[in-house]
Amino acid sequence: MRVYDDKHIKNIALLGAPKSGKTLLAEDMLFEAGITHRRGTIEAKNTVSDYHEIEQERGSSIFATPLHTEWRDYKINIIDTPGYDDFAGEMIASLRVADTCVMVVNAQHGWEVGSQLVWRYVDRFQKPVMFAINQVDHPKSDFDAALASLKDNVGAAVTQMQYPVTQGENFDAIIDLLKMVMYTFPAEGGKPEKLPIPETEKEKANRLHNELVEKAAENDEQLMEKYFAKGTLDEDEMRAGLRLGMIHHDVFPVFCMSAKKNMGSGRMMGFIDNVAPAPREAKPELTTSGEAIAYDSSAATVLFVFKSHLEPNLGKLTYFKVLAGEVTANAELVNSQTGATERLHQLFIMDGKNRNQVDKLVAGDIGATLKLKDTFTNHTLRAKGREITVQPIEFPAPRIRTAIVAKSKNDDEKLGEALSKMHQEDPTLQVAYARELKQLILSAQGELHLMVCKWFLEHVYQLHVDFVTPRISYRETIRRPALANYRHKKQSGGAGQFGEVYLKIEPYTEGMPEPTEYSVRGKEVIDLEWGGKLVFYNCIVGGVIDTRFIPSILKGVMEKMEEGPISGSYVRDVRVMVYDGKMHAVDSNDISFKIAGMMAFKEAFLKAEPLLLEPVYDLEVMMPEEALGEVMSDLQTRRAVILGIDVVKNMQIIKARVPLAELDRYSTTLRSLSQGRASFAQQFYEFEPVPHEIQMKLAKELQEEVEA
Repeated sequence: MRVYDDKHIKNIALLGAPKSGKTLLAEDMLFEAGITHRRGTIEAKNTVSDYHEIEQERGSSIFATPLHTEWRDYKINIIDTPGYDDFAGEMIASLRVADTCVMVVNAQHGWEVGSQLVWRYVDRFQKPVMFAINQVDHPKSDFDAALASLKDNVGAAVTQMQYPVTQGENFDAIIDLLKMVMYTFPAEGGKPEKLPIPETEKEKANRLHNELVEKAAENDEQLMEKYFAKGTLDEDEMRAGLRLGMIHHDVFPVFCMSAKKNMGSGRMMGFIDNVAPAPREAKPELTTSGEAIAYDSSAATVLFVFKSHLEPNLGKLTYFKVLAGEVTANAELVNSQTGATERLHQLFIMDGKNRNQVDKLVAGDIGATLKLKDTFTNHTLRAKGREITVQPIEFPAPRIRTAIVAKSKNDDEKLGEALSKMHQEDPTLQVAYARELKQLILSAQGELHLMVCKWFLEHVYQLHVDFVTPRISYRETIRRPALANYRHKKQSGGAGQFGEVYLKIEPYTEGMPEPTEYSVRGKEVIDLEWGGKLVFYNCIVGGVIDTRFIPSILKGVMEKMEEGPISGSYVRDVRVMVYDGKMHAVDSNDISFKIAGMMAFKEAFLKAEPLLLEPVYDLEVMMPEEALGEVMSDLQTRRAVILGIDVVKNMQIIKARVPLAELDRYSTTLRSLSQGRASFAQQFYEFEPVPHEIQMKLAKELQEEVEA
C-alpha cells in the first residue's frame, strides 16, 4: 500500500445524532474510492464499520471504527462514531485524533438534541467542522429548514456550499456553489454528470455564490484586497480562504447528499482533499508540560494511543496516531507511562475488521498494531531517548452507577478480571469495589452503556451477572458533646483481659479552639481517607493508663468510625479526648484497651445526637423547552433544590442539587420524560444532613440486619 506524506493525509471523524446516516456515508466513501466493491446496508448487517455482532443486533454503531479511502492522490482516514451520548468516550477519542469533524445532519429533522449533545464535544476541541445534510431523498426532507436550524444553533460560521435542485423522492441533482456547476446523478447513484446551471436556478446560484466568495475573502487580508479589486475570487483563491476560515473556526462548510442512494459523497471527498486542513495545518498536540508537538516526519517518533479493543480470536488491537517521525514494522518504542519497551511487529491500516498491512506510517497518519502487552488508551509510545508524554484525553465522568454481582460465586474473580479489561478498552466504564458498601460498583454513561457492558460479559467472557441497586455512601457525625466510659473485663483462666476508658467526644469544625477542660498530653490529627477529620487527644494524667496503650484506644476508635452506629457508614468530623481510665498490672493489654476504646466511643456517639449525612450532587439537565415542565416536576419529587434555569442555543438547562439516593436510574426516567431528547451531567457537591424520617428508617434497617 502506498505511503502518503503528511501533506496528503486528511483525518476526519463522522459525527452526528443517531440515525443521521454516518455509517452509510462511510460506506459511500469507501465504495467511491474503490476500497469496497459493494455498498453495505444496516438492514443487511454487512456494513464495513458496524461489524461487531452487538452493532448488527441493534442496528446502530456502538464503537468508533477507523476506516480509510484513497481519493485523487489523497488518503482520507475516516472514523465512524456512534451517535448515542452513552458512548461519548468513543466520540471524544475520535475527535482527539481527527483534524476535521464532519457532522452529519438528518434533512428531515435538522438540528436535533442529539446534534446538540455531539456539538458540545466538537466545540470543546475547536477542530475544523463541515456539515453534511443527509437524507435529502427522504419524502419528508427539508433542506432549507435543516440549514436554517444549523445557523440558528451554531451561528454565522455555517457556510452553504451546495443546495439540492429538487428533494424528496425525486432528488437527483445538486448545485455546487464553489464550482458553479450542477451535478446530476443517475437513478442508482454513483458518478454524477457535470452540467451547466439551468436558467431557472442561475439567479439563486449567483446570489449564493457571491455570499460564498465574500465568506472566503473575510479570512485573509490579501484575499479581501483581491476581492475589492476584482469583485470576485477564482476557485483556488476561494479554497485558500475557506481553508483558513475552517482552521480558525470561522467557516463551517455545508454539503447536501443522500448516503442511501450514493449521491453527493464524492464531491465532499474532493473538498476534503483540496480544502480541509492536513494534520500539519491543524492545532498541534501538546505534551503534559504544555509544549507543542510539531508534525515533523524527520523528528524522533511519537505515537499517541487513542483506542484499544479486544477482538475475539485475534487479541488486542491498539489504534494510534503518529504525531512525529515515522514508524516502521518491528520498531521498538518506549511506553512513556510504564517505561516498558514495546515491539510493533505489524502495522495496519484498518477498514473495520479488515486489516491492510503496511510497512511504514508517517507523521499525521492513523494506524493500528496487534498484541501490545502493556500499552492502553491514552498511552504515549516514543523513540528511545525522546522524553515526551502526550496530554491524555479527558473522558467524561460517569452518570449512572449500579452494583454488579456474578450469579455464580465461583465467577467473582473472573468478573473482576473481565471488568478490568473492559475499563482498559473503555475508560468511561469504571469499576471499583466499595469496601464501605461491600459491593462491586460499575459506573457508566447511561443505561445503554450498561446494557452493552452486560452483553459483552455474557457473550465474550461467558459470565452471567445481575445488576442490583447500589447502596449509598452515607457519612455519620454528631451534633453535640457527650461523655462515656467502658470497662472491658474478661477472665477465663490464665491471663485475663482488663481495660477501662473514659472519653469525651464532640463535633469537629475547622479552626475550633483547643479543649481547656483537660490537660492535653498529646494530639493527633487524622485526615480520614473517606473525607473529614478525626482529632484525637491524650489527656491522661497520673499514669492511670500507660502511654503504650493510647495507640490501642485510638485503633479501637478508628475501627468503630469505619462502621458507624447509625447505618454502618463511615464517621467523620469528630474529636475525641481520652481523659481517664484504669488498668491492671497483669491483665491489661492492647486488645483490652482497643475494645474498651471502641465501646466507649460507640456509647458516647449514640448520646451525642448522631447525624446521618448523604452525598448531594450538582446536576445539570439539558433539554428542549417543551420538556422543561415534566423534567422540573420530576426533579421536585427527588428532593432537588433548583438553583436556576439557563437558555443556551434554544436548549433549556436546569441546574439543581439532588441527593444521590434520588438519582438511581435517573437517565432512564429522563429519557422517557423527554423522548430521548435530554441529557444530564452530575458532579459531587458535598455531604448534607439526611431528613430525620429517612435517618430513622436507615437506622431501623441496620438494626434488623444486625439482628438477622
